Amino acid sequence: MNVITYGTFDMFHIAHLNLLKRAKEYGDRLIVGVSTDEFNRQKGKKTLIPFQERIEIVKAIRYVDEAIAEKSWDQKIEDIKKYDIDIFVIGDDWKGKFDYLKEYCEVVYLPRTEGISTSLLKENLKAFYNLDIEGLKKAVETIQSIIKNFE
Repeated sequence: MNVITYGTFDMFHIAHLNLLKRAKEYGDRLIVGVSTDEFNRQKGKKTLIPFQERIEIVKAIRYVDEAIAEKSWDQKIEDIKKYDIDIFVIGDDWKGKFDYLKEYCEVVYLPRTEGISTSLLKENLKAFYNLDIEGLKKAVETIQSIIKNFE
């Protein structure tokens, strides 16, 4: 069974690893589309880590068999056909958004890892760099919440 998933994978963290590990459990081969910097700009997203570094990080993960560039929303159907995909896996924050792919393969929405996200990490970094006391308090509360999730 061939599985595919997509993401930006900026500031690679445990939630990214959990997604890739769980996606791999659905098949023998996992292909990961990593959003290019240009595509992220189209989506209105800023990344801290450049595309070439992000895709190298993803390639180095043992659950990943192949990493490809994600350049547009439209390429998913092409990728499913090209790589003979059986299952498309994505986080459940996208629930329903990719149901149109069910015509081509099974679509699975996986629960997100609670308490961590790239957006949250960026918020916390911004708070630390701005030395905003309220932001620092929020960051500490978030870190304590993350720690509790792993105890």
